Amino acid sequence: MNNLQLSFFDNEADEIIKSVHVNILPLNKTLKVISLFSGCGGMDLGFLGDFDIRGKHYDKNPYEIVFANDIVQRACDTYTHNFGHEAFCGDVKELDYSLLPEADIVIGGFPCQDFSLAGKRKGLSADRGRLYMEMKKIIEHCHPMAFIAENVDGIRKSGAGNDTSALEVILNDFRSLGYTVVYKALNAADYGVPQNRIRVIISGIRTNLCKEMKYPCVTNGENADTPWVTAKDAIDDLWDQLDKTSIKNHTSRDYSKAKFYPGKTMQGNCQIKADRPSPTIRSEHHGNIEGHYRTTDPLNPDDMTAWRRLSVRECARLQTFPDDFEFPISSSDAYKQIGNAVPPVLAWHIARALYISLFT
Repeated sequence: MNNLQLSFFDNEADEIIKSVHVNILPLNKTLKVISLFSGCGGMDLGFLGDFDIRGKHYDKNPYEIVFANDIVQRACDTYTHNFGHEAFCGDVKELDYSLLPEADIVIGGFPCQDFSLAGKRKGLSADRGRLYMEMKKIIEHCHPMAFIAENVDGIRKSGAGNDTSALEVILNDFRSLGYTVVYKALNAADYGVPQNRIRVIISGIRTNLCKEMKYPCVTNGENADTPWVTAKDAIDDLWDQLDKTSIKNHTSRDYSKAKFYPGKTMQGNCQIKADRPSPTIRSEHHGNIEGHYRTTDPLNPDDMTAWRRLSVRECARLQTFPDDFEFPISSSDAYKQIGNAVPPVLAWHIARALYISLFT
């Protein structure tokens, strides 16, 4: 392809890598994908493509999910409900590898709580912080062409001892399998997601293929032709539709009734802004999700008693789940699953960039 352009690799080494426009794919070879730590399926949906967001169609991608796994039954229930094929529910550490089909790609957002700046920062010292090793074992077993791993930006700052970051340890562990491994921190807002959500995307391509990941070019924002998508762009049409719309997960039962606390600085004790991407939708929010920008009393804007928290569907919109993606579970579980997910639109761009990287 002729539309490659250079961008700076976002890490301390100031490396330069190529990025790529993902609007056109060069080939039509379908790649088989094993999905780990699948959750409700945000990354999987992005890899598959063929969905609509705000009237824009995201084309079908040349990938097939041949196996998906998560430890949380309710997440597997949501996954199965939406994808039409069952996610295998179980602990990845106890997974029988004979169940794994042949695959070209392995993807997964290994648990991030121990690397999050908002968490306890236990990093690699915690059992969850070492779950990337299970992904490593499966990559070693399946020997795919490539893999994609996702985690929070805090992984770059989480220490592993001896002045080594957790990310550096993880990258070197993946490289030891015979992969060309790079990473880049991407903000979902730069790719059409109405949410500021910075995530580290680790990619590995088998060294014998002599390829390196070219990350997707930025599509939205101050340095792009298209502005960021705002919260108002994403959810304003739902404002007066509680209990009135056929869109699922947007009823009076689908938003948290947790109180706001005047004068206190605490999780979720604020409103999102209408004219900018929302703050990160986090899994630990549960009932303390932020308030809707429209619920302010114009005569008394500081009166929190007038505020309403975002509904499950509004949060799903901010994560770019299409409206036909349903959460057949409690609102508390739905908030958590949405917050844990990779935004499908961001995953769509990554999936196409990976495909181009492999075949150009």
